[in-house]
Amino acid sequence: MDASQDLYAILGTKADASQDDIRAAYRTLARRLHPDANPNPGAAIQFREIAEAHETLGSPENRRKYDNLRKRLAAEPNYFVTEVTSSKRVLPILGEPQVVYVLLQLTAHKDFQGQQKRVAPLNLALVLDRSTSMKEGGRLDRVKVAAHQIIDQLGPADFLSLVSFSDRAEALIKAEHVTEPTALKALVNLMTPGGGTEIFQGLEQGFELVEKNLKPDYVNHIILLTDGQTFDSELLSLDLADRAAKIGIGISAMGIGDEWNDAFLDSLASKTGGTCAYINSPGAVVKFLNERVRSLGASFAERITVSIAPDPDVSVESAFKLIPAPQPIPSDEQPLHLGALEASRSITLLLQLQMSKDLKEGPRSLIRLCVTGDILYPKRPGYQVVVDLPIQAAQHPEPEEPPRALLDALGKLTLYRLQQKAEEAIKVGNYAEATRQLENFATRALAVGHEDLARTAMLEANRVQTTKMLSEEGRKTMKFSTRMLLLPEGEG
Repeated sequence: MDASQDLYAILGTKADASQDDIRAAYRTLARRLHPDANPNPGAAIQFREIAEAHETLGSPENRRKYDNLRKRLAAEPNYFVTEVTSSKRVLPILGEPQVVYVLLQLTAHKDFQGQQKRVAPLNLALVLDRSTSMKEGGRLDRVKVAAHQIIDQLGPADFLSLVSFSDRAEALIKAEHVTEPTALKALVNLMTPGGGTEIFQGLEQGFELVEKNLKPDYVNHIILLTDGQTFDSELLSLDLADRAAKIGIGISAMGIGDEWNDAFLDSLASKTGGTCAYINSPGAVVKFLNERVRSLGASFAERITVSIAPDPDVSVESAFKLIPAPQPIPSDEQPLHLGALEASRSITLLLQLQMSKDLKEGPRSLIRLCVTGDILYPKRPGYQVVVDLPIQAAQHPEPEEPPRALLDALGKLTLYRLQQKAEEAIKVGNYAEATRQLENFATRALAVGHEDLARTAMLEANRVQTTKMLSEEGRKTMKFSTRMLLLPEGEG
């Protein structure tokens, strides 16, 4: 019997609830979450959890055993706190589907926010492209400099692996403690450019080396850096990312130049709670790699996931992580992997929901969120917080302003969505619409003081009119620059 989980919180009851209250709470949740009634993938995950909780608490004998085990544990603090906000508190009954936005903010509890000076131990693999194209502009030389600096950041408690790949992969550093940095730097210097780009071979070796020392109180992570498209199967790499997510290994992917497949690297990262970044010049390689490693070392909690269970008549249309490392997250793959929570920095997730047209007047539940993570210090694996968000429906509700935090988030997403709409229009051959979206993008970017971004958008609008396509450099610049604009001022 696992007494580390608060089964009462999972069922939404108090610890002194009667057996009748326990049964009633379970039945209410089961009607919302049972797979026969609710097709949302997050509901199936949460139904299993409430069924297991009821199996224990629904039996007086099992409940007594569980309560006795819980009493032996020290009173548990709140390690992280959640704030959940909806765009409307009262929905109008329109007789047609309508959109509701939900903002989830996850923050380390104030009692732990002073721990940002602690450095989380890392189990890190650098998977680095050394193909022929890495000669260009001294790319590989800058990667070596970055690797040297990363070695200087790490200490004896950390594990470091380094895998270089081209046509084949080679492990130059095999999950070693960083006790002899000079010797490790000499191994980094063995990388020479040559050959093609076989990403899967490099990823697989990096995965195996991190898995070898997998620890729940470590940050287990792979950083992939490439400047090209893989010549092997992308599906193998994506399957590997799924395996990594299941055992708690994150993957961050960085692309140099404009010839790499950003959709592929985005998928690798979003599946595991990692980040995807665009490095537009060799000189920026050192900064990007060092910042990513520093961010990993600042983790307070790792392997943060959230299962999203809207009510049966509500669907999740999209999920977008705003902070840190803004990027879309596939909402059909549950739970969502959000990566690490730093002691001094929140995680913010924006959800777009669609309500059914058949709303009934009165109070109702909207969505149930279950957030889970491994606290690194003090060690507490599997810490969980459950949030159930209610909402009202009325025929003629009073006008209300959406919360400021939600308005700010939606406003910042506008530019990103405009460039996405332009890409979608090009895919279906609607070049006039793509041009219009890009011109609108340029106008809005100029209005908020981003002249270079506006200029890029206008150049791409002209290019679409003449060539019916975007340049890879312009497309990636707009995509990743607009993501960075979502960060708080001073972080972009």
